[in-house]
Amino acid sequence: MNALSSPRLANWLACGLLALAAPLAAHADSQNLQPRNELKVYTEECGSCHLAYPPALLPAASWKRMMGTLDNHYGDDASLDAATVQQISTWLQTHAGTYKKVRRDPTPPPDDRITRSAWFEREHRDVDTPKVWKHASVKSAANCMACHSTADKGNFDESSLRFPKGLDERYRSAFQGD
Repeated sequence: MNALSSPRLANWLACGLLALAAPLAAHADSQNLQPRNELKVYTEECGSCHLAYPPALLPAASWKRMMGTLDNHYGDDASLDAATVQQISTWLQTHAGTYKKVRRDPTPPPDDRITRSAWFEREHRDVDTPKVWKHASVKSAANCMACHSTADKGNFDESSLRFPKGLDERYRSAFQGD
């Protein structure tokens, strides 16, 4: 048996090919930030008041702080029983953002709003915030679905942008993409 047909070499080559293919698979799915193993209780509890944001939009430390202060969740009492808090918190931290633009906490902590993160502000720098965010069809920067038609599926790709109904046409350029 020659060296190229040895089982050890075949295993080594297979592992090498898998290692090379893994980043390609991750990249192919990079437009969808929602984890495949959706936590139903997260979608039901958090999604009852706002978009059940993909955990990848914030780092684990932000989710931990947020889940520890549900009695004052941005001015509302979003308290849950301890078991539910633990289940949601674990899931959020497991699927939290680890890629470069999310790795750092939003500044200044402890304000862990997605809309105050540097990457969010950079992505929305062309939006005339005072006028667009407060428009009746948008209401706030946290209302992702007003402009991102697939935000509920974790996809914020520019190809899914829609111009909010009733918004003055002069703001359309911000929705054209870069």
